[in-house]
Amino acid sequence: QVQLVESGGTSVQAGGSLRLSCAASEFTFTCMGWFRQAQGKGREAVATIDSDGNAVYIDSVKGRFTISKDNAENTLYLQMNDLKPEDTATYYCTADSFLAGRYCDAPRVTNMDYWGKGTLVAISS
Repeated sequence: QVQLVESGGTSVQAGGSLRLSCAASEFTFTCMGWFRQAQGKGREAVATIDSDGNAVYIDSVKGRFTISKDNAENTLYLQMNDLKPEDTATYYCTADSFLAGRYCDAPRVTNMDYWGKGTLVAISS
């Protein structure tokens, strides 16, 4: 059974930085990503990375967030810089075994096969 466990969420002031981590029980996915869901809003994919390491971001986080993975450690990361109050949300680590190539694309992806339980990020102004 696939397990994804997020960590790193906390409260920080606007302009600060955080790094989220996701420990995976396996790492044979074609696509991994970070989704977020703010209170009262729908979920959105923030960043995705495919098996070749190609990363895609939604416009609102480009230049501020960086997704990366350590295949040796089965860990996915999301480095978040210059955080804004609108980044406040629960962040979910996700993975999929079929999405690949141009379909592993944050602006397009609406769901993945596997989800972690989420970690809360709160940004104060």
